[in-house]
Amino acid sequence: MDLNQHLMTKILKLRLYCLFSLLFSMICNSSVGMAIDTPVIKSGVAKLTGTITVQNKTGGDSIYVNITVPHPISGEFAKYTALVDESGKFSIDADVETAISLIRFSTTLGSGQALLIKLKSGDATNINLSYNSKFEIAHINVKPDMNQQDMLRCFGLIGEMIVYQSDSFLERLYDKPVDYFFDHCKKVLFERLSVVRKDTLISRETKELLSNDFKLFLYKASAFDYEGRMRGNYRLTGGDQNTMPVIKKIDRSYFRFLKDFELNDPQYLHAFTFLEFQKSILQDSILGLPAIGDSDIPSWLNKAKAILSDLVGFSDGQYYDILAANAYGIQLNEELRPLSQKQIDHIKRYWKDGDIAKILLRKNEQIVDLDQYKTPAFIHDVSSVPDDKVMETIIAKHKDKVVLVDLWATWCTPCLNAMQEFRRAKGELKDKEVVFVYLTNTSSPRKLWEDKIKTIGSEHYYLNDGQWKYIMEHFEFEYIPSYLLYNKKGLLINKFSAFPGRDKVKNMINELL
Repeated sequence: MDLNQHLMTKILKLRLYCLFSLLFSMICNSSVGMAIDTPVIKSGVAKLTGTITVQNKTGGDSIYVNITVPHPISGEFAKYTALVDESGKFSIDADVETAISLIRFSTTLGSGQALLIKLKSGDATNINLSYNSKFEIAHINVKPDMNQQDMLRCFGLIGEMIVYQSDSFLERLYDKPVDYFFDHCKKVLFERLSVVRKDTLISRETKELLSNDFKLFLYKASAFDYEGRMRGNYRLTGGDQNTMPVIKKIDRSYFRFLKDFELNDPQYLHAFTFLEFQKSILQDSILGLPAIGDSDIPSWLNKAKAILSDLVGFSDGQYYDILAANAYGIQLNEELRPLSQKQIDHIKRYWKDGDIAKILLRKNEQIVDLDQYKTPAFIHDVSSVPDDKVMETIIAKHKDKVVLVDLWATWCTPCLNAMQEFRRAKGELKDKEVVFVYLTNTSSPRKLWEDKIKTIGSEHYYLNDGQWKYIMEHFEFEYIPSYLLYNKKGLLINKFSAFPGRDKVKNMINELL
C-alpha cells in the first residue's frame, strides 16, 4: 500500500471511528424492555439519584456523573453533569421526551465505563454504584430493576463491532451498480452484527433492538452521501490519486431503501440513531425536503409526504408529526435560532396543548436563553503561510489572550457534540480575555463548513492538507477532536485529545485568566 493509499485508509478509519463513536456512546439506550413497552411521546422531567462509593478511598479528585438523554422530538442528545458530594451522593433532574427514556450513564472514575439506565418521566431512578480500589465497577444496585448484563455489556459489544475487520472493508464499489452497493451494505451489516448474534449473556430483546438501531446507523453513515462514499472507496481501493472516476448520479428513487426500515414503528423513539437518521432525511439535497420556516404545518407535511410517501411506504402516521418536529429541531439545535412568533402560533394551532408542542416550546425557551451568548464567526486566511509556521502565525493574531485551539471537522460527531456541550460555558467566558480558535481542513466541504461555523462563532481557519498534517504530526495527535491551550504569553500549556468535559475545560481556562 503506497503512502497516499495509507493516508486515505487512515482518514477513512478516523471518519468511521467518529461516526461509530456516536453509536458506541449512545446506541445501546434502546436495549431494555422495548419488546414490552410501546414508546410514548411525553414532555416531562425525570430524576436520577444515587451514590458512588470507592473501596479504600481516602480523598483525591472530585467525582462527576455524566448522563446523555435522547430527545427524539426536538432532535438532540441532552447532556447533564453532576458533582458527587462528600458523602457519595448525587442528583440530576433531566428533561425527557418519552414516558420511558434509556440513557447513557458514566462517571469520571477509572475507564469511565458507561452503563445503560432507564428513566421514567415524572418519577425517580436510583443507582448505587461501588468501585474497587482499581476503579473497576464491583457492584450495581438500581431501582427500578434492570437486566445488569444488558446494562454492562452493550457498550463493549459496540466496541467489538467498531474494530471488526473483514475483507468487505476494502471491497471495490465505485464502478459497480447502485444495487451492488446496497447488497454490500447488507453484507457488512450481517458481518458486524455477528458480534451481537454470538453473545450469550445479553437478552433477546436487547439483541433485536441493538440490531435494528445498528442498521439505522450503518445506512446513515454509508448511504446518505453516495458520491462521497464512492470517492472514498476509489481512493481506498488503490485508485489513481491524481484522477477521479465518474461517479454514477443518483436520483430520488435511490432512497427506496427507506421502505425497509418501517419508520412508522414507534419503537424508533428509543433508537438513538433515529435522531441522526432523521437529520439526514431532512437535510439531503437530492430528497429536497424544504426547511419548515414559517410554513403552516399541514402545508409543509403535504410537501414532505409528496416526496417521501412512496419511498418510506406510508402516507400517514405519527412518523410525519415527528418529522415536522425534527424540522423545527434543526433550526433550534443547529442554527441556534429561536422560533418566530408565527412558528409558535403554527405549533400551538397544529399540536394544541399536546406533548410535541410542549417539548418544542420548552426547547425554544432554552434557545432564547442561549441566544444571549452567541458570537459572530470570523474567517482568517492562512493559505500562504508555510506549514511549520501556521500555529505560530495563528497564536500571534491573538496576543495577550488565553487561546483554546479546537481541531475538528464537519463530519466528526464527537467534535460537534463537544461544541454543543461547551456552548453555555463558552458564552459565560465571552467577556473574558480568552479566544476560541477552530481549525479544520479540506476533509470538511467548504460550503458545509461555512454554514456550520455560523452557529459556532469565534475564530476559524480552513487549513490546507499540508498545514493540517504538520500540526497533527507536530503535536502528536492521532485523532480529533484535539485541543491546544495557550496562555496569554503565547506559551503552550496543555494539549489533549477527546473532550474531557465542560467543567474541566472551563477550569483550565480560568486558571490562566
